Amino acid sequence: MLPPAMPSIVRSISSLLIAVALLMLGSGMLSTLVGVRLSSTEVGPVAIGFVMAAYYAGLTAGSLFGYRVIVKVGHIRAFSAFASIFSAATLGHALWLNLPFWALLRLAEGFCMAGLFMCIESWLNERATSGTRGRMLSLYMITLYGAMAIGQQLLNLDDPTGMLRFIAISILTSLALVPVALTRNGPPMLPNIASFGIRRLYEASPLGIFGTFVSGLVTGAIYGLAPVYGTGAGFGTAGTALFMTVIILGGVALQWPLGKLSDLFDRRTVIIGLSAATAAASLGMIAAAGMESQIPLMLVAALFGGLSFTIYPVCVAHTNDHIDKSELVQASGGLILAYSVGATIGPLAGSAVMSALGNPGLFTFTAAGAATAVVFGLYRAVQRPALPAEAQGPFQSLPRTTPVVAPLDPRGGQHAAG
Repeated sequence: MLPPAMPSIVRSISSLLIAVALLMLGSGMLSTLVGVRLSSTEVGPVAIGFVMAAYYAGLTAGSLFGYRVIVKVGHIRAFSAFASIFSAATLGHALWLNLPFWALLRLAEGFCMAGLFMCIESWLNERATSGTRGRMLSLYMITLYGAMAIGQQLLNLDDPTGMLRFIAISILTSLALVPVALTRNGPPMLPNIASFGIRRLYEASPLGIFGTFVSGLVTGAIYGLAPVYGTGAGFGTAGTALFMTVIILGGVALQWPLGKLSDLFDRRTVIIGLSAATAAASLGMIAAAGMESQIPLMLVAALFGGLSFTIYPVCVAHTNDHIDKSELVQASGGLILAYSVGATIGPLAGSAVMSALGNPGLFTFTAAGAATAVVFGLYRAVQRPALPAEAQGPFQSLPRTTPVVAPLDPRGGQHAAG
């Protein structure tokens, strides 16, 4: 029997994809907007890093505990509650510019976003079959990161009062409720997302768990502090929006070709190479920032996004090569949490380096973080013999959202139980 065609798959999850697009159009721009607003005041990088880290702390907490809300009240009610709180918190930024208050808002927004992802990914898991799982995951990722990249351009809205952009994000989040609230499908079951602990993951793949943590450090610092970097570099609002869009699109465009290389070679070598190239691209960002034209900087930014965003899925694939196929879901869930912890630390540590070195400190930090993965990868290469390429599983690009997305991975999703 032939698998369902792509149009029928799109129709089966169209309401979910619309909800994801609306959510990411708004929330994707919110982090950039918060960074731009704070950096235009007298607030220092460390204080901004604290506010930005609060979002990832909330995202981590939501990934661990948000399911309790969903189990207690159901998916549609939980989705409505999470979206309403996120919408209200967004408007809170427009009411009072106060660092502890904004940090609490970002903490709440991170928790609610994790809950929203859990609801959406549960529905996707329920509608996926062994023949459609991979294509559903691809559609989800394209919608997720495409809307996030496009949403950066909402930063260009004419906003003399400083409130219009926050209102626009709140409206988009509220509209995301509509396709979910009107669904006629019954509530799905949350998949079994019990995750391996750090010790179990380290025993299976030391480089895999370390690489996902470093990936979180780097991308958390970029998402949180690149808007601050753009403001400090004099990009202006439009330039900063373009800068963020280029990084995100570069990450989406290069993940698949770079990741497929890891199917052909020892994945440790690929991880070391990606990390070294990320460090080099970071130094290239520092060098390109001194040029008169912004074109070289934007080209390097796209390359940086592609290299740094690919480290995570290759590390997941490397870990999967060293565990049983039935354990892929539990391992992926643990790796996402390791990434989230790194993403929480990234803005804090990166802002400290920016405070000491100025604007170039952001990419000095990402270069140093990637270099640690190179050193650790070289150390691991002499501790364990390499797997032959034919013994490695296939590469699969994955979003870094919540552990609930793990069963969508076609390499092991069929082993997830309700």
